[in-house]
Amino acid sequence: MASTLPGPSNVPTTTPSSSITPQNAPSLLLSEALGFSPQLLLDDIINIANNAVQDGVNGMEEFLEKWADERVAASSAASGTGANSRAQVDADADATTHEVEQGLVAFQTLLEYHTDLAFDFFEAWCMRNIFVVPTDLPIVLPHQQGLDLTVTPEQEVEAMEEVEELRKRLDGQRKLNRLLTRAIRTSSRQLTRAENRFSRVSSLSLPLSDSPDSSSLDKLHSLPPKFLQMYRTLSSLPPLDSIPSAISTSTNTTEAGKRQWETSHTGYVNWALGRLVARTAGEGGPTADGEGGGAATAAVDRLDRTATSIGSGDDLRRALEVFGDVNQVLLQVEQREQRERQQQQQPSSSLGRDNHQSHDDEGEDDRMEE
Repeated sequence: MASTLPGPSNVPTTTPSSSITPQNAPSLLLSEALGFSPQLLLDDIINIANNAVQDGVNGMEEFLEKWADERVAASSAASGTGANSRAQVDADADATTHEVEQGLVAFQTLLEYHTDLAFDFFEAWCMRNIFVVPTDLPIVLPHQQGLDLTVTPEQEVEAMEEVEELRKRLDGQRKLNRLLTRAIRTSSRQLTRAENRFSRVSSLSLPLSDSPDSSSLDKLHSLPPKFLQMYRTLSSLPPLDSIPSAISTSTNTTEAGKRQWETSHTGYVNWALGRLVARTAGEGGPTADGEGGGAATAAVDRLDRTATSIGSGDDLRRALEVFGDVNQVLLQVEQREQRERQQQQQPSSSLGRDNHQSHDDEGEDDRMEE
């Protein structure tokens, strides 16, 4: 290796390996053509040389330590066993050890200096003579064969337009992403509000009784058809304005503002008996009311015709049944709401108002049933 390296007089002052770059070809193109980096190869060679130098220094250290131990042992055997002789032997041993350490340091420093200098020359020579490609030498890599690298102005314009179109699409995707993110946040807030509202009305879906199939919501679903049926039944009845006003004037009254059949059960029985007697007695006979039979019979007939014009007994019975069903459903819903309010432990004032309202509603329902 020494014969191939140029002498110190023929090589200019070296620079660090990191600053040495080929001047005739780009380093990336050279690395692509070779399949490896030339600088990394040279660094590996220098590291191997430094390891060899370190191994040589370690071997020299072991040899000198062994030589110093033998020298100290020989000096101790020749000096005898006196105190002065022993002190002299210890002093000689310390001096020998110190000389060996200093010699090893100087030897390692000198060897590393010459090694670094020689391999700096070697690295510079390789980068300038081996790993170099002249500028006039055309290089075509295997994966670049057959490529047409000539670009016309039209192709360049098309490429720029394509790049601009891709940029617009990228901006559109970014805007869409921002809109979707904003929509997700809005949907999350709406979902939270919907869940809060649903939690407020979720008590309607709870069962009113022990049966899991019955709930207040199901009862509320059944209310509209019943109201519609009640409306149709009441609509089939004639209006109250069509009732003749002669009924109120032709009937006798036993008390102030009341008719005989409205006073009590006994009055109703007496009125019915008088009606039967009037029918059997004829027009000239007296009635139970003390009035003429013809007038009483005419009044009763007018009352029958009026009741028949209002509606039949079946119609009234169906209307009462519909009112009864609706009243029961409303009572169940009110009881359920009262239990919910008691479970939520509302203030006593609000509970008192609700109970008072429920009692009023129950009283109204009782009056409707009567």
